[in-house]
Amino acid sequence: MKKIVAPIALLLLLVQASCVTTDREVGTSSNADKLYTPKPEASRSRLNSRTVLRTVAVQRSFSDPKSKDNFVLLLQGPKILDANARFLIISAKGDTLRNEIMPAKSLIDERTLQDDPQAGSVRARELAILQGMNMFFAEDKFTSPAIPRTVTAPPSEIDAEGWSAVQTDKRAVGFDYTDASGREKRIAYARKLNKAVVIAE
Repeated sequence: MKKIVAPIALLLLLVQASCVTTDREVGTSSNADKLYTPKPEASRSRLNSRTVLRTVAVQRSFSDPKSKDNFVLLLQGPKILDANARFLIISAKGDTLRNEIMPAKSLIDERTLQDDPQAGSVRARELAILQGMNMFFAEDKFTSPAIPRTVTAPPSEIDAEGWSAVQTDKRAVGFDYTDASGREKRIAYARKLNKAVVIAE
């Protein structure tokens, strides 16, 4: 009988001690009157295609010489290698001027991996993506005027109206980047048309 009573007494003592600790914590808590209830499992945060793993942003004059627009690059997805990079340009007024999605792998500069013996590893490619994000808005990616004065005609694959609107604007700023297909392109804001246009590929 004593062998049974002793464990029960010990258990009751532990329960009482835990209650005392809880009472003490509630007594010093700033929101002791609020009962904590965990979120339902279905609404708990999980990594998915919309999860933002990393953000890089800069402010640059683009749509208006008197104000600065926000250039944003979001890495979205459950894993770095499987993620997408969302490229946004948001004006100082809050208007979305550009919203483009590309695979995160398109941010990898293969030249940076040439001398790396671990180039094929997951970690090396993840680091290359993060490095690509860091360099996406580098200073040398922005050009003003957007179209050099020596260029007098648009490339054949470019919309002539948008190109002409930018070409006549000597304060237009061009931004160079590599798109989802791996092609380098330059965009600029055509004030006459009220939109961002591709002026070179």
